[in-house]
Amino acid sequence: MSYFLKTDRLALRPFKVADADDLVALDGDPEVMRFINGGRPTSRRTVETRVLPRLLDVYRCWGTQAYWAAHEEATGTFLGWFEFRPLEPDSPAVVELGYRLNRAAWGRGFATEGARALIDKGFTELGVERVTANTMAVNTGSRRVMEKSGLSFVRHFTGDWPEAIEGSEHGEVEYELTRAAWERSR
Repeated sequence: MSYFLKTDRLALRPFKVADADDLVALDGDPEVMRFINGGRPTSRRTVETRVLPRLLDVYRCWGTQAYWAAHEEATGTFLGWFEFRPLEPDSPAVVELGYRLNRAAWGRGFATEGARALIDKGFTELGVERVTANTMAVNTGSRRVMEKSGLSFVRHFTGDWPEAIEGSEHGEVEYELTRAAWERSR
């Protein structure tokens, strides 16, 4: 199997169509989807026709995907996914960092470990100049991962949610890490 990145405990690989069952299970957990859509499960049809094609998309600037299936290195267990997506398809300068892990992976440091490894790879190998990430202001778990990964709070803003979900009235937050700040922290 071809891996994009490995850490001590994680293996990140390109998505494939055969990952649909794992994605249906991940997006079927109300707690996983709480800050995405209020906890509604994503249907298999939506996973197959909308979610998976987005995860399989190849970005021209890298010639590879920007979403990675995450597996526990020791067991091969599917944990979820990481996003490290260029905001412009032809330029790797600014990327968005994201992650969605199953509940069994929460609180074990996997999100921070994967995020840090992607950030390091981005700044050392992929031509990234700025990493950005955002979440709902009330999503304290995701905010902690961003901070532990080296990102700093940039701003609080109110997004235009198609459907209000619990907590959306508190808005969203954006975090970032620039190459210069990353270099200073090393």
